[in-house]
Amino acid sequence: MRMLGNILWHFPFLGFMTAFLTFLLGSLLTILIIPAPIGLGLIQLSKFLLAPYSYSMVSKDDLNINQNPAWKTYSFIIMLLYLPIGIIAAVVSAMQVLGLFLTIIGIPMAIPLAKSLGTYLNPVGKVCVPVETAEAIRLQKVYGQAQDFAKK
Repeated sequence: MRMLGNILWHFPFLGFMTAFLTFLLGSLLTILIIPAPIGLGLIQLSKFLLAPYSYSMVSKDDLNINQNPAWKTYSFIIMLLYLPIGIIAAVVSAMQVLGLFLTIIGIPMAIPLAKSLGTYLNPVGKVCVPVETAEAIRLQKVYGQAQDFAKK
């Protein structure tokens, strides 16, 4: 079923164009070096947009990836500077979601874009992972919350 969703995402709705344009923007920002954290996040988002029903976007913190503290601080500063642009990108993407919801076949296609709104808003520190990995991370968080609740 995921494969069918990915195929429909690309051919009638040109999802590959969205992925390609996101990749180009991410590459440009990475080449410019200063906005590299944003560019790397957008490159991960383009990977997600190539197969949105097979992948999910998660935070690097959820994956327990160790990062250089200087890079994390720099990424946070760049994220704050990107926030106004991110709001505009998220609003444009939300309009695309609404446009897809106007057609019957577009409703399933709006789901990947709706899932990526948070990444358009803040792409810094996001990683594209398979859906199964994202589900395992979510279950691990729930298990940790249950353990904390049981201790009370």
